[in-house]
Amino acid sequence: MNGRFVAVVGPSGAGKDSLIAFARERLEAGGNVRFVRRVVTRVADGGSEDHDSMDDASFSAAEQSGAFALTWAAHDLRYGLPIGLEDDLRAGRVVIANLSRAMIPALVARYPDTVVVNISADRDVIEQRLARRGRETAASIQNRMERRVNDRLPASTLEIDNSGPLDIAGTRFVHLLEDLAGQGVRG
Repeated sequence: MNGRFVAVVGPSGAGKDSLIAFARERLEAGGNVRFVRRVVTRVADGGSEDHDSMDDASFSAAEQSGAFALTWAAHDLRYGLPIGLEDDLRAGRVVIANLSRAMIPALVARYPDTVVVNISADRDVIEQRLARRGRETAASIQNRMERRVNDRLPASTLEIDNSGPLDIAGTRFVHLLEDLAGQGVRG
């Protein structure tokens, strides 16, 4: 495959979805960059990421039929990346998706040229963001704060701190994607 997979990872509340949306607004019309819409076994509610929803039975059936390039479970939900992303990779595009850090080894095994971008933010910023979402209890937020999976990330992982204004981290992310799209990627 001629394209590059960009895996956006980081703890809940670091602002992955905000950075992806920031970049999507600036790049998607460009042609060489595609943003993958995840399938999640959670009803879309406007307060969470923009995603396609499936119930557990439909998700399992789609998984069995080969509809996903990659699937995983986290926080009592199931997630999948549609297999169609491989069409974009074959066409030489940069493909961006929000992934669980725990899935990076499987992703890199499937797409060896993957670029991993770890989004981080100060602990107090993350806690405030999680509390504002209103989807979790204080205990659940603490459990998320204690989760450590960075040891699964490749040494080549790029880091973006999203503790401050979105446009600072967002602009850095956009420049990274533009650089990748300009490295011989064909649309």
